Amino acid sequence: MAETFDAIVIGSGQAGHFLAVRLAKAGRRVAFIERAHLGGTCVNDGCMPTKTMVASARVAHLARRAADFGVVLGGPVSVDMPAVIARKRAIVEGATGNLARWLAGTENLTLIWGTARFIDSHTIAVESRHLTASEIFINTGGRPVIPDWPGLDGVPYLTNTTLMDLEILPAHLIVAGGSYIGLEFAQMYRRFGAQVTVVEYASDIVAREDADVRAALRAVLQAEGITIHTGVRNNRVTATDDGIRMDAEQDGQTLSITGSHLLLAVGRRPNTEALNLPAAGIATDPRGFITVDDALRTNIPGIYAMGDVHGRGAFTHTAYNDYEIVAANLLDGAQRRTTDRIPAYALFTDPPLARIGLSEPEARASGRAVLRGMLPMTRVGRAKERGETAGFMKILIDAQTQRILGATLFCIEADEVIHALLDIMAAGAPYTVIRDCVHIHPTVSELIPTLLADLRPLDA
Repeated sequence: MAETFDAIVIGSGQAGHFLAVRLAKAGRRVAFIERAHLGGTCVNDGCMPTKTMVASARVAHLARRAADFGVVLGGPVSVDMPAVIARKRAIVEGATGNLARWLAGTENLTLIWGTARFIDSHTIAVESRHLTASEIFINTGGRPVIPDWPGLDGVPYLTNTTLMDLEILPAHLIVAGGSYIGLEFAQMYRRFGAQVTVVEYASDIVAREDADVRAALRAVLQAEGITIHTGVRNNRVTATDDGIRMDAEQDGQTLSITGSHLLLAVGRRPNTEALNLPAAGIATDPRGFITVDDALRTNIPGIYAMGDVHGRGAFTHTAYNDYEIVAANLLDGAQRRTTDRIPAYALFTDPPLARIGLSEPEARASGRAVLRGMLPMTRVGRAKERGETAGFMKILIDAQTQRILGATLFCIEADEVIHALLDIMAAGAPYTVIRDCVHIHPTVSELIPTLLADLRPLDA
């Protein structure tokens, strides 16, 4: 006989645990199902652990640059990888422990460990238990794509998850994938001391970015000693005595790379197979992502999907916003939608890349008269003081409405500075509000008014 709950939440990623607690505190009896570990990708093998290790890599990088700042060290800089991994694990375990205590102290919430699968549209099986509820929320996240390259099944490859448990420094890390995950790891491990080669299928790295962003990011990575190959096709791999050999084609020529380790960072896929979605009649797209409307409702009444599993956003901050939308609509009588949010994300290389709103091609395609402001970081005092003048700031303005259409910051502290522009966009205020605002000196943000004071037609 099925156990009856008011709500079932499947998966404890960013949207899942916040929603489960909010529903429980609202007096609903909630079954909260988790297959492997609390916290989802962000806490366990995504944002938190990677940024912890990025911080270690940055310290190593700055230590090697000590002489640039007049600081004398005692000898060559080396990295203790077991200590780096131990620090990462301690931070992750602290976060998951806090989450476990929070859930355990929440009334009306029952945490159930196991793999959930649909029996019908409102019945879930977890091992031998059957659960039923009028509302079901799917938050099962995603995982790395494993390509079908010849020879891959005979090679000990790594993913973002397994690489962060590797307590040795690869002599030569081959990174398959020149997008956000791949490039963060490429720079990180280069700064740890590994030789790093990036291979990317597309004609350039981070293909969705503007051409000037791609060029600037490539220049930064190559200046640090990272080798980048783009337009790479027909990959095949074999094991060697001391590592891995990759053979491929690039511009009609044979490309052969021998490395000690291989990281696969060629994309993500949703964790939907084990759910038995056909039993509930839940629609998916050709890639397996659950189809939702802008209120995160599936095609089956009472069933919602949040986070990476629906393919809209695939960021921790958009997953959290999914929770906010669902909770506000169900519990507060709101009518919030995913279409209300402004696209915003960052690539946490050093310097970071931060993006909001439209890109240049999107702005052109909109048919608007667009103004653009550009400012190289060589003009920013704070960047010069810290010896980090790589990159630029760029902003796009609707010439008629004076509203910000989008911005790209590839520069020191870009991931923080971008929010000043994002907030102006969200407020629907004209760009002149921030242009005329007095900012604190010396900061990176103080150059935003300067950026906005010299706007020119986008294609002039």
